[in-house]
Amino acid sequence: MRARPFLTSTPTSWAATTRKAPLPPVENSGVSPDERRVVAVDGVAMVRLLGPQDRLIRAVEARFPDVRVHVRGNEVTLEGERAPVAEATRLVEELVRMTASGHDLDPEGVRESARILQNGGSVSPAEAFGQAILTARGRSVRPKTVGQREYVDAVDTNTIVFGIGPAGTGKTYLAMAKAVQALQRKEVERIILTRPAVEAGERLGYLPGSLTDKIDPYLRPLYDALNEMMDPEIVPKLLAAGTIEVAPLAYMRGRTLNNAFVVLDEAQNTTPEQMKMFLTRLGFGSKMVVTGDITQVDLPTGASGLRLVTRVLDGIEDIHFSRLTSEDVVRHSLVGRIVDAYTEYDQQKQAQHFEREQAREFAHRAERRGGPARLPGDRQPPRA
Repeated sequence: MRARPFLTSTPTSWAATTRKAPLPPVENSGVSPDERRVVAVDGVAMVRLLGPQDRLIRAVEARFPDVRVHVRGNEVTLEGERAPVAEATRLVEELVRMTASGHDLDPEGVRESARILQNGGSVSPAEAFGQAILTARGRSVRPKTVGQREYVDAVDTNTIVFGIGPAGTGKTYLAMAKAVQALQRKEVERIILTRPAVEAGERLGYLPGSLTDKIDPYLRPLYDALNEMMDPEIVPKLLAAGTIEVAPLAYMRGRTLNNAFVVLDEAQNTTPEQMKMFLTRLGFGSKMVVTGDITQVDLPTGASGLRLVTRVLDGIEDIHFSRLTSEDVVRHSLVGRIVDAYTEYDQQKQAQHFEREQAREFAHRAERRGGPARLPGDRQPPRA
């Protein structure tokens, strides 16, 4: 496949028209396709639509292996069986629309767009991804899945939001983007980012160095995300002025956080007492976002404050729980499959644990009755 860009810049208006073309035999195959459609693109630079090294259009081909895609000038031709050609055409038209509206697409975005269209919901990919939360250092930060879009919308409409999901779903990154956006819009006076310093109840004494040396590695991911979203030269000034504060969870005790956007990361490693302490720091004019993955609890006792809070606070007005899944993973596509594999493994372990506990309970009951242990479904022995 060969791409021929016909524009070098993106005008303010665009149009994509689709027409059915005559069906001469496909070159070198001797077989006529069932359907051929041509998407004529006007007002969008083809180099943006195709992506670097044609990666975006190749993602379309990978999603629809039975559809042949040809690009010539400002036309994208799709050939093959009627149903997949129709779906691929819808996808290409949606990519044109998203490119024209300023979305920075990547192959993962193409795959997610195809999934949204296939599900047939009322929300289009362009609506699902929405407007950029913020633009910094030449790149925009925006939701990339339907789940992420719902998560971001929940942050806009609720005072406390819990973002729960596996690694790679953008829980913390999007929360921090919303915090930076709120600060830039002067909706809050400061940003507070916190996380449990270590998994073992914040026990730092065994580590060498000062307290700052001990906690800095655990807070480094938050600093890295800040530097991606803001000018790295401005971040130290905001930190020095107290406009942005990055601190371990233990530093929140005894405080009231007014007019602040507060993000608690790695919340699965908080104890129930720590979670209660944190949530009760909420002051006037503030917003809280709590993120974590309940499948990665590192506490020695396994008593996670995040697990408990989903039961205690569920249903309370102005508190929202957003649950992201492997479908919202925006890292390498392999990460989603890894998450699914571990989820299936954990479910099998839970089922086996339940069976063992059930067998132990029946054995205990039988011992108290003085008879043999029988599990549900066992046949009664014949009477003499």
